[in-house]
Amino acid sequence: MTNPTKAAHYLVKLEEARCEGRWDEVLELVRKVRKHASDRNCVTAAAEAEHAVIKATKKQSTTSSEPPSTASITELDTEHLVPKLLEAIGGEQTYPEDKFQAQVCLGWVHWTVGEYETASRHLPASEAKERLPLNRPDGVSEWTRVCAIKATYLQAYCLSRNNKTTEALAVFEDSLTTLAYDWARQKGGAQLRFWTELLLTEYCMLQAEALERGEKSLEDKSCLAPFRSWTEYWVASNPQGAPLAGGYGVRGAIPRRRVWNEYYNAISGILQQGLPFPPANLSATNESSARNQLRTELKKVESMYEALLLSETTFPRAEEQREEVEDFVALVMKNWSVLVGPDWHEHDLGPGGKEGLSRGILDLLYRAATKTFHSTGILRSLFTVHLAVAEFDLAFHAFDSYMEIMERGKVRIDKTGHPEPSLDDDATMLETMSQAIIALCKYGFDEAAEKAYHLGVELEDLLQKLPPPLANKGDAVSPVQEENGNGLTLHPRVSPRVNALSWQAVGLSQAHWSRVTFDASIRTDLQTKAIRSLHRSLSPETGNPADTRSLFTLTVLLAEQRKLTAAIDIVKAALMSSNKTQEQKPGQPPYWRERSLIPLWHLLALLLSARQDYVMAARTCEAAFEQFKDPEVLFGSQTLQASFRSQHLNEAEAREESELARGLVDDMDDLEKEGIIEVKMTQLSLLKLLEGPEVAVNASHELLVLYTRLFGTTLSKATPVTITTPSDAPKSSSGTLRSLRGSIFGHKTGEHRRGSILIHDKSTTSAGRPHTAQTAVANPTTAPSIQVTKDSNGLSDSRRPPSVRGRQDEPPRKNSLKKREHSTQQQRTRSSSGVRPGTAVTENQGTVGSETGPAVAGHDFLWRNRKTSSSPHSTSNRGLLSSSKVSANVGGSAFANSLSAPSPLPTIKFSDDQQERQRRTLLVKVWLMIASFYRESKMHGDAKGAIAEAEKVLEGLEANIAKDTSGHVTSRKPGWGGRTCLDELLGDLQTEMGFLAVDEGLPYVAKDCFEEALLRYPDHPSAIVGLSNILLDIYTEVLLPSPTIPGITGDQVQQEVPNSTGKTNKRDHKKTGTSNSLSATPLGLGGGVAPEVDVLGTVKVRFPAEHASSSRATAIDELPAPYKAVSLPLIDRLAARDRAYGLLSSLTKLGKGWNYSDAWFALARAHEESGQLDKAREALWWVVELEEGMGVRDWHCVGVNGYVL
Repeated sequence: MTNPTKAAHYLVKLEEARCEGRWDEVLELVRKVRKHASDRNCVTAAAEAEHAVIKATKKQSTTSSEPPSTASITELDTEHLVPKLLEAIGGEQTYPEDKFQAQVCLGWVHWTVGEYETASRHLPASEAKERLPLNRPDGVSEWTRVCAIKATYLQAYCLSRNNKTTEALAVFEDSLTTLAYDWARQKGGAQLRFWTELLLTEYCMLQAEALERGEKSLEDKSCLAPFRSWTEYWVASNPQGAPLAGGYGVRGAIPRRRVWNEYYNAISGILQQGLPFPPANLSATNESSARNQLRTELKKVESMYEALLLSETTFPRAEEQREEVEDFVALVMKNWSVLVGPDWHEHDLGPGGKEGLSRGILDLLYRAATKTFHSTGILRSLFTVHLAVAEFDLAFHAFDSYMEIMERGKVRIDKTGHPEPSLDDDATMLETMSQAIIALCKYGFDEAAEKAYHLGVELEDLLQKLPPPLANKGDAVSPVQEENGNGLTLHPRVSPRVNALSWQAVGLSQAHWSRVTFDASIRTDLQTKAIRSLHRSLSPETGNPADTRSLFTLTVLLAEQRKLTAAIDIVKAALMSSNKTQEQKPGQPPYWRERSLIPLWHLLALLLSARQDYVMAARTCEAAFEQFKDPEVLFGSQTLQASFRSQHLNEAEAREESELARGLVDDMDDLEKEGIIEVKMTQLSLLKLLEGPEVAVNASHELLVLYTRLFGTTLSKATPVTITTPSDAPKSSSGTLRSLRGSIFGHKTGEHRRGSILIHDKSTTSAGRPHTAQTAVANPTTAPSIQVTKDSNGLSDSRRPPSVRGRQDEPPRKNSLKKREHSTQQQRTRSSSGVRPGTAVTENQGTVGSETGPAVAGHDFLWRNRKTSSSPHSTSNRGLLSSSKVSANVGGSAFANSLSAPSPLPTIKFSDDQQERQRRTLLVKVWLMIASFYRESKMHGDAKGAIAEAEKVLEGLEANIAKDTSGHVTSRKPGWGGRTCLDELLGDLQTEMGFLAVDEGLPYVAKDCFEEALLRYPDHPSAIVGLSNILLDIYTEVLLPSPTIPGITGDQVQQEVPNSTGKTNKRDHKKTGTSNSLSATPLGLGGGVAPEVDVLGTVKVRFPAEHASSSRATAIDELPAPYKAVSLPLIDRLAARDRAYGLLSSLTKLGKGWNYSDAWFALARAHEESGQLDKAREALWWVVELEEGMGVRDWHCVGVNGYVL
């Protein structure tokens, strides 16, 4: 009997029981529905069949571990169920949902027994699903939605069983929009969640399989659609804050974390291949927002997979491995290397930037380490990431642990003959050791150099024991691996890339230790071994003959050994190999090849200057920047004038500035920027040699402007950024700043000398000043203060022997240079520092006064005007290298078409304090170089002002070091990444003050300055040489003690005054014919005046005639009273000589002085004064050899710590 109320009630109960999976109640409810609703045959028939399938499935699961989707059930009574369902389906015309459910159930029955073709035919077509209102919340019942999901899953599964993966994915994609509502619901029965998870799991795994086979591409916009649906399902089904469900969705199926793993693999592939990211919504309209979404989605998936992986993984037993954890760590590290690379910027990564990303990776690595035992992969990753955040101590602790585990493991492998998969292979170990050596040499100090050397010895021994490396492509050597008796390859042959990197690291460690070691007897052997190792790294057969790092280190070593021809050939060959351009590869910074060549151009300029080809050396410096074609590529379209405006205007302009206004320098790290500064300093040094120090003073403003463009003016408030106003300055003939091009090819020699020689006239006003930092800036208080430092071996002018430095009143041109100048100065052009490229300015256009404001654009200070050049030396840079031949030592024509990739080390992000310390160090160097230019121009007051600016910067640096609480940075230790300690900088400052005092005719003041410098830094080369020269002058009595009683008549007062006449020495005193008796008159009252003498070959001092002659008659046992003494006792003079000899002898054995010609020249003088003429002659010949192969600046000003790019 039909009862509509009861029928509706039991239909709802039957719906709930089916949705919740309470199958024991289904048969009773089916009986009641048939009783009260006899017209619902499809519902009852489908419910009975579903109950039978579930019952058979549970029975099957007790005897088989396979899921129902992989094990057919033969005990199902299909002969009774199928006809009944077909009859119900054929007779249903009233309830379309009931018919749809019965059709899905019929297909499920056939699928359960393994009849996949039949199941696919009986499942409802897509049109049937489209006719149902599945998109509306109340359009259909919940069980109908379950049946729709089940039908999609069964249809796709049947297709995938026939290897029709693409068609199966199409079924999922067609139903994705319709069924998305179902898994987005936060409420649903157990069966809805079960079949939804089963469908999404199959969908994701099919997509992963298609991507792996290449049937689908990551470039498709829908490549991540399955995984995003999986994420939406779990986000909707999990309460907020609840942990993600793990385990298995279906007994015997894949674990849930496997789906998350495939999702992470897919999105990692997009990141690593640099493919366009398919955004989840249409709001990502530009690259920046797409990258932000990529980073956010990657982090979300990474955290979900990590949580499941670590929660479901236990600590391994001794014989177990955790390969899944290590594979996950390896994939995370690949993603990290891309995200911290040059293609990604700070704003792409969100809050924290690259440093925050690296800190998060460190936390992940330490969590992963709790689920592994002595994982070499995790330790290696810890070493790399700790390096990236400048935590060097922790990095090398991880590296030491890594090496200990690897060494013990390799011993076990060699002993047992069985490989251990948990250990890294030989190639990975070699690469890691090479990275450690490069990091130690690049960022460490003396202790790190020793560790790098010992590690290099160990690496060399390992390379000798391993089988020969694989040959480069095209070689006839067969890549057959050596097998043991069991047919296993214990030590596979390494690739040429790893072999080249390993020998490069060995050579670098040997070269670096040769400069640091105190054992002078092994220095030459170390350099020879380093050259041999670098040759093996550059081998065309088993190495990389175009690696810029190996080429650079080899060239510096050859330059130090005065093999200039070979060094120049190598650099030219490296530059020529870069002419063939290649496509930009993902993961490489823009213009990375040109940027890597800047140090090589700089090194070539120094090599040419060592050959006294100063004009071509200057052209080479310009070529380092001309390779970027357009100056705006390097420096951007913004001008430097904005740096001197108010902060309000600068901030407003910065907000409006687009990405097009940025230049490459804005993306460079501080090391690259320092390299650009060093090139400019070399340009000014060449300008000083070619045009004189007066012109270099004029051009020094360009160095200040360049520093401001690269580093800004954001120094600590403890040091105000100002530029002192010198009292006197040279007035150039043009009134404008000269670039290097304008200085070399500017006015003729005579015109320049008339217009730029300093005239000491106190009536000169500031209006007559040249276009320097003060006159170019309207508001001097906001201008940048630039520091100048000496070269690594001393001050900028102390590289020449005293005989050369003393001729300051003569034109700064040597005989070899005069021959070149006559042909190169026929026609000169104006400076390009104040004119845009392409604008011709003739000499007759007048001068530009300082009231016109700064005339230096954002890039013009490094660019020459090609169109206005008519010099005979204006050949192209390509012509400069056209006649060079590749050195046979580096493989000849085997150079590759492209240079090596960027550094194997990660980009290291130093702390803000360390960056500020490094920038202050560079600023001190800049100021001291400017001070040396002022000093050599006889502008002593301005030199003192520049020194004062350097002192202010040093005060801020000292305050910064005092704030450091780690103990890693002290006045003697600059810390990791530092190259010059505070004490050495203070020694530089005192040494420059000493040379300034010498120029002013105050040798005893200079002596105190040199003493102070050595008190700060005992091994300071320039201070030792300066002090030793004064001590030797005291011994030879060229320099006599100051009077103890002031003179009565002013014209006979003993004083130190500068002079410019001839000079005398110790032998000249014996020819004066004066009496050898003591003076008969009190000091300062009488006596003639002795001939003028030379102090340090530079300063002339006048003394009474009796002093020089009578001092030799004073015996030690007859010391006169102090007020009667006219000379020092013999024992004091001998002590001065011996002290000078001791200082110089020690200096010439150190890495900073073994090739310092001034030190050897002074040592030769000490030998001569001691009567050791043979040793003096030997030292002088060594000076000649050093001078013949010495550049305008020290070789180590190019690389980092001497030999590293």
